[in-house]
Amino acid sequence: MVKELTKRLVGQVEGTREAPSGCAGCTQHGQCIRVCPDRTASVLSASPDRLGSTLGGGPVGRELAAIIDHTLLKPEATLDEIKLLCAEAAYYGFKTVCVNAFWTSTCKKLLENYPVEVCTVVGFPLGATLADVKAYEAKRAVEEGANEIDMVMNIGALKGGMLDIVEEDIRLVVEAAKVPVKVILETCLLTDGEKVIACQLAKNAGAHFVKTSTGFSKGGATVEDVALMRKVVGSKMGVKASGGVRSLETAQKMIMAGANRIGASASVKIVRG
Repeated sequence: MVKELTKRLVGQVEGTREAPSGCAGCTQHGQCIRVCPDRTASVLSASPDRLGSTLGGGPVGRELAAIIDHTLLKPEATLDEIKLLCAEAAYYGFKTVCVNAFWTSTCKKLLENYPVEVCTVVGFPLGATLADVKAYEAKRAVEEGANEIDMVMNIGALKGGMLDIVEEDIRLVVEAAKVPVKVILETCLLTDGEKVIACQLAKNAGAHFVKTSTGFSKGGATVEDVALMRKVVGSKMGVKASGGVRSLETAQKMIMAGANRIGASASVKIVRG
């Protein structure tokens, strides 16, 4: 089943050609998904029977997968890794794949027959891009197939008290994107007071989520930050916990604290418990 899924995904991005079942002509055995479909099959070897149960500590399996953004944002990510990301997302039923803009259209094509959406980052990872450039980046990402945008707010402007600029920065992206926008606060760089202000500015600007972290700074999501963010934005706005969420236990703690979306590169490990 998983092998056939991988073949279909690869075929969608490379035309009608199917990946061969053997490794003839492969110079890097086990490292090429197109030539070595068994590589993906071995990664996706979890029994589906494990997916879909619930435990007292919070959602697991497919219930949990449905609120996870399966993430690959490292600058050295290759096409083979993107294909694997999409195959995993399709198999486990993750909410989205979260990728850099270059890979948006590729992921959209790979996932066109599956209910997995594409989330693209904007102003990533520093947030110091000009506001109109962020807006254009968001617009282009949506044109390429993005269903959601994760933007990094202007962190330095917030810390310097330039609150009108921060709010306008977010608003321009929201207006340009016309799809759900998550605002990354980079909480590890902020005081609690700044986190409160950032959440309120994102809410004022019409954003749909606030998100803890890029995963590229000195810290990631904490239960305390998630709880604070939820308290500020209330029940009608989303909270995404990302950065350092690598286990089922941690993911469930974030959800219990108020997160209704999880961002993780260790998504498969999380849903397999």
